Amino acid sequence: MTGLRYVYAVCRPFGTPLQAQLAGVAGDPPRLLTHHDLVAVVSHVPEADFAEEPFRAHLEDLDWLTTVARAHQGVIDALTTVTTPLPLRLGTVFRDDSGVRTMMEAREEGFLRTLDRLDGRVEWGVKVFVEAERAPDTTAAPPPRKPVSGRDYLRQRRMETKSHDDLWQRAETFSTRLHETLSGCAEDSRLHAPQNPTLSGASGRNVLNAAYLVPRAESEKFVETVERTRDGEPGIRVELTGPWAAYSFAGDESVTGEGA
Repeated sequence: MTGLRYVYAVCRPFGTPLQAQLAGVAGDPPRLLTHHDLVAVVSHVPEADFAEEPFRAHLEDLDWLTTVARAHQGVIDALTTVTTPLPLRLGTVFRDDSGVRTMMEAREEGFLRTLDRLDGRVEWGVKVFVEAERAPDTTAAPPPRKPVSGRDYLRQRRMETKSHDDLWQRAETFSTRLHETLSGCAEDSRLHAPQNPTLSGASGRNVLNAAYLVPRAESEKFVETVERTRDGEPGIRVELTGPWAAYSFAGDESVTGEGA
C-alpha cells in the first residue's frame, strides 16, 4: 500500500502481538518498523489528507479530526496493554520508512532515555470540579422569602455570594490536599491548566486538572486512594481517568513529523 507513514509511538521491541483486528488512522492496520533497539508503530495514510497543506485544512474540520484522534488513541491504548509506548503527537507523518528510520536514528538516545524512565509506568488523570448546580437538600431550611425591599435583596445576594465563595475556598483547599496526597503515591506529577467547560462538555468548573506517573504495579493502590475522596465534600466532584500512556511525561521526545 502506498502513502505517507503515520507514526503513533516509539517503543522498545516487544513480543506480544497487537490485536488482529486493530485498525489505525484511515483504516490501515498498524505495523512495526524496527531500527536498532527501537520500534516505531506506523501505518499508511493518504497523502491527499495528511500532507502538510491538506492536514492543516482538516484541522478546521472537527468531525474529521475527532475520527483521526480516536483511531490514534485506539492504537496507543492497544500498545499500552502490551508494552510501554512513547506516544508521538497527533498527525506525525513521514514520506516513507526511510524517513521514519532517520527520525529514530536522530532521536535514538533521547527516546531510549525516556523509555527507560517510563518503563512499567502509566499515567492517571485526576480532575476536581465544583458542581455548577448542587442537588437540593431536602433536609435544609425552606428557601428564603421573597425580598420585600432593596435592603432585603442586597442581604440575600451577599449571603449567596458568601456561600459561593465558601464552596470555592473549600474546593481549592480540597484540591491542594488531594494533589499533595496523590503526588506522594506517584513517581511524578503534572498540573495542567483547568479545562474550559464549554470545550470539554464537563459539568461544573474545573479546579484541579492533574496527571500522575504511577508504576503499573502500584495502580490499584493509587485508584483506591482516589476512590476514598469521591464523596468527601458536598458540591465537589472528583473524576479519575486512565490508565493511559504517559503523554504528560514524554517531554521533548514527543516529536512531530517531517511534513510532506
